Amino acid sequence: MTFTTDNRFTQTTLATAVQDVTTLFNCLSIDDKLGLLWFIYTETGRSITAAAPGTARLQLAEGLLNQVKALSFDDQLQFMRDLVANVDTPLTRAYGVFSPNTKLAFWYQLAELMRQGFVVPVPAGYRLSRDANRVFDAIKALDFGQQITVLRNAVVAMGVDPLAV
Repeated sequence: MTFTTDNRFTQTTLATAVQDVTTLFNCLSIDDKLGLLWFIYTETGRSITAAAPGTARLQLAEGLLNQVKALSFDDQLQFMRDLVANVDTPLTRAYGVFSPNTKLAFWYQLAELMRQGFVVPVPAGYRLSRDANRVFDAIKALDFGQQITVLRNAVVAMGVDPLAV
């Protein structure tokens, strides 16, 4: 007996899984999205590091990262909230011109700066909300390529593209 798989079904199922988890992420509150991004980068950081775009992409984000580092912790948190909420500010517009891979690299580097204490850290003992934890579990259930796609979808939707305003 010979078994075959229908690649169209498999691709559709994979695409649907990514779309469903991206939709779940988009339904979270702003602070839940920020907390979840932190957990994603800290929990899967080693594997994301391998997929993070190279130094050329980070060089493109370096100016904005330096501006964020220069802000007070309160202003850094407000910037991140504005970024997630698509509030139109000079800093969210600077982020908006980045390519999808540069946005992914930006958030990876932002998480590193948080870990190093240069950017406002997640409060000690922070726990994900029930909804954010469900999304996190859904992300962990995906394969690595799907996880990166969900993460890319999440960060691409943030900021303000000055060319589209």
